[in-house]
Amino acid sequence: MSAFKENDLKERLNTAAEAKRAMLERFRAKPAADDPAVIEREEARKALAAARETRVAERKTAKEAEAARLAAEQAEREAQAARQAADAAVREVTLKAEQEERDAALEAERKAARDARYAARKKRK
Repeated sequence: MSAFKENDLKERLNTAAEAKRAMLERFRAKPAADDPAVIEREEARKALAAARETRVAERKTAKEAEAARLAAEQAEREAQAARQAADAAVREVTLKAEQEERDAALEAERKAARDARYAARKKRK
């Protein structure tokens, strides 16, 4: 097995210089801002951003419409429940009044029967 070879200072400096040169070449190879390809890519990016904003706005309006629809349905359900509660209260009051009328009529009938018995008893004496 071969031993590890340590790079000396000159080799390290050469390697660093080559890396810097390669980075400079890559930077110089990039097209300028007025290059048609760069302009086309930028326009494509702007079109995508505009389309994305449009989709976000559409989703937002759809969510708001759905929320409004759900709120309207909830309000309708609450109104229906309130109507049913009011109807139940009216029925309860009506039934209670009818029961009180029946009770009063029954009590009047019992009183009339009792008075008739008392009158018959007095008549016999």
